[in-house]
Amino acid sequence: MQTRKNCDGLVLLCCLLAALWEAGAGQMRYSVLEEIEKGSFVSNIAKDLDLEPVALAERGVRIISRGRTQLFALNPRSGSLVTAGRIDREELCAQSARCLVNFNILLEDTLNIYSVEVEITDINDNAPRFVVEEVEVKISEMTTPGFRVPLKSAHDADVGENTLKKYELNSNDYFSLDVRIGADGNKYPELVLERALDREEEPVHYLILVALDGGHPVRSGTSRIRVMVLDVNDNAPVFTQPEYRVSVPENTPVDTRILTVTATDADEGYNAQVAYFLEKNPEETSEVFEVKSSSGEITITKSLDYEDAKVHEIDIEAQDGPGLLTRTKVIVTVLDMNDNPPEFYMTSATSSVLEDSPPGTIIALFNVHDRDSGQNAFITCSLPENLPFKLERSVDNYHRLVTTRALDREQVSLYNITVIAKDGGNPSLSTDVHVLLQVADINDNPPTFPHTSYSAYIPENNPRGASIFAMMAHDPDSDDNAHVTYKLAEDTIQGALLSSYISINSDTGILYALRSFDYEQFRELQLLVIAQDDGNPPLSSNASLSIFVLDQNDNSPEILYPALPTDDSTGVELAPRSAEPGYLVTKVVAVDRDSGQNAWLSYRLLKASEPGLFSVGLHTGEVRTARALLDRDALKQSLVVAVQDHGQPPLSATVTLTVVVADSIPDVLADLGSIRTSVNPDDSGLTLYLVVAVAAVSCVFLAFVIVLLALRLWRWHRSHVLQASRELAGVPASHFVGVDGVRAFLQTYSHEVSLTADSRRSHVIFPQPNYADTLISQESCEKKDFLSEPQFIPEDKEETFSQVKSLRSIPVSYFAKRNKFT
Repeated sequence: MQTRKNCDGLVLLCCLLAALWEAGAGQMRYSVLEEIEKGSFVSNIAKDLDLEPVALAERGVRIISRGRTQLFALNPRSGSLVTAGRIDREELCAQSARCLVNFNILLEDTLNIYSVEVEITDINDNAPRFVVEEVEVKISEMTTPGFRVPLKSAHDADVGENTLKKYELNSNDYFSLDVRIGADGNKYPELVLERALDREEEPVHYLILVALDGGHPVRSGTSRIRVMVLDVNDNAPVFTQPEYRVSVPENTPVDTRILTVTATDADEGYNAQVAYFLEKNPEETSEVFEVKSSSGEITITKSLDYEDAKVHEIDIEAQDGPGLLTRTKVIVTVLDMNDNPPEFYMTSATSSVLEDSPPGTIIALFNVHDRDSGQNAFITCSLPENLPFKLERSVDNYHRLVTTRALDREQVSLYNITVIAKDGGNPSLSTDVHVLLQVADINDNPPTFPHTSYSAYIPENNPRGASIFAMMAHDPDSDDNAHVTYKLAEDTIQGALLSSYISINSDTGILYALRSFDYEQFRELQLLVIAQDDGNPPLSSNASLSIFVLDQNDNSPEILYPALPTDDSTGVELAPRSAEPGYLVTKVVAVDRDSGQNAWLSYRLLKASEPGLFSVGLHTGEVRTARALLDRDALKQSLVVAVQDHGQPPLSATVTLTVVVADSIPDVLADLGSIRTSVNPDDSGLTLYLVVAVAAVSCVFLAFVIVLLALRLWRWHRSHVLQASRELAGVPASHFVGVDGVRAFLQTYSHEVSLTADSRRSHVIFPQPNYADTLISQESCEKKDFLSEPQFIPEDKEETFSQVKSLRSIPVSYFAKRNKFT
């Protein structure tokens, strides 16, 4: 019943304390007792925020805290701040004088942040507790009254008035209790000897030590003490310092020695042997450090963490052989190192924003925290350069990511925004977080063609439905805003609608021919292609297209002259017998309706009654005499001239010409009556005589060449002899005949004999010899003298034989030797 009354009083006190709060610069402070029931009232948040309770849910009020279990909650009905569960102050703050819990309240609609600080008030829920419930103390019987024996102290997890207040010892005749207050304010019990001990009278004394706190009701803990009376050992170990202090960086490796404590004993032998022990306590300190019993070296057994504990207090005991002990305190201060990077807590973020959103649009709200302290916890946030975003700092290391200008999805459709948080340590640590932002599209770009005008080509006689050209427009927008449809602007061609000639696929932009085109009818089509998107409102653009009809070789050459007579006869052209070679007899004129290479015409003589008598100009079509007309040439010559274009495949036409060889029309009539065939039996013997004459001349010339070469070789051999003896150095070069003389002889004395297939019609041409070409000057002989240039003899010799061989290979030529040769 008494416990129930105490609980009611605690709840009332909690309500009174929670009513005390203050608001300064957006911060609210409250106080609440630990161990109260879940859902207990802390404060009326709706009233403190000047809001109605129903407005809390509408405005999205919620609690956000960093990296710990949520201890408080909001009651949506009453607008009150209540506990979310059992709160244990000792679990949260251990022995700290004040236990403060900080969190934030967020208004979602305005993204306003309010800082809340709740102090957890301690209640007396922990009794003092001794680590060792039974202690054995050994005291020599020689110990004088007033001797003090330190006892194991008790630990109370509560603070303030609820913590340990005093010790009490049961009543006895030999011992009393004295409590010493240390520099840290802790109470250390000591057992004081009041009377001299007599081991023979009472070897063991049993005592009870009680530890009491100051709470209501008072809580206590007991420890049983067994005092063993020993002989002789009357000195306890003494430390060199009453208290040791050492500072250790938190990144010190495990098994590192941080300090050595030393205690001395005035006794000798076994009574002076000192052993060191680490006093056990319920805190973690006893698991972090270890002391070597023989040397007193203190080493680290577990990694230190400044964020978990900034100071460690170690109680070291020194005990001699018989069991006397003394105690000292080691205070280990952990130095903070920059071993924790900043941590991000994303509170709110959007994944998409319209590209026409105004500058200042909020993209994300986040908090940055660093577990280190001092300069190591000073955080700066930054963004990469050249991004249309900036950071705005709010309270309690909250930051807003906002836009600085209007976005353009066509330039950048997706932003991977890297926010970098960097602390002030040395070296500095940093953390980055990526915010993905999709830029939503609006229809702000019309379809565009790569060029304003295009050209396409299609051969004539094309099949209907043939693909002509593909028009492609690009719209940088997305989805329906980028879907492009194509159409043709209305127009007419030669009085007919354009749509009867050309069609376009609205989805692909491919143009098709609806009819077969004729190059000779029209050669070019001009049209306008329109591209339009499906946005709202739709946007469009256009481009011009020129379609050129390509010529095909579908027309044969047409002969204009000579024109075909209407009576199926052939035209007659007149060639005088006195016409020289190259005389223009007539000209064939032709045209081709095609164009380009298909209209390039070439002329050739396809058939002639007298081959070699006439020639036709390849590109002009002019019919000329190829040689002089002879009496034996027929009076009437028939020519077939072919005209061909250069198309693929080529097309051609032919015309037949009749050429009459006569000076005038009356001569034509006279010559037609006198044509006869003359056959002379003696003509067959002439051919035999000519063949014999050519053979004789060839043999004579061959003998002459052999003699000439022998003479030259003999003189060349003689010149070498003369050079050795220097007897013939003055011989003039004009006494010798060079090879050029032979060449002149070969070129000058040649008569041509022409033989026809019919030996009866053979004839001989005797050209007049050009004696000027056969004379060899003095200078020519001197330049080609063998004595002056003996190195050219082999080449001249080979040339001479080659000429002789070439002459022997001509069966219709003969040579006549001159009477005199110089």
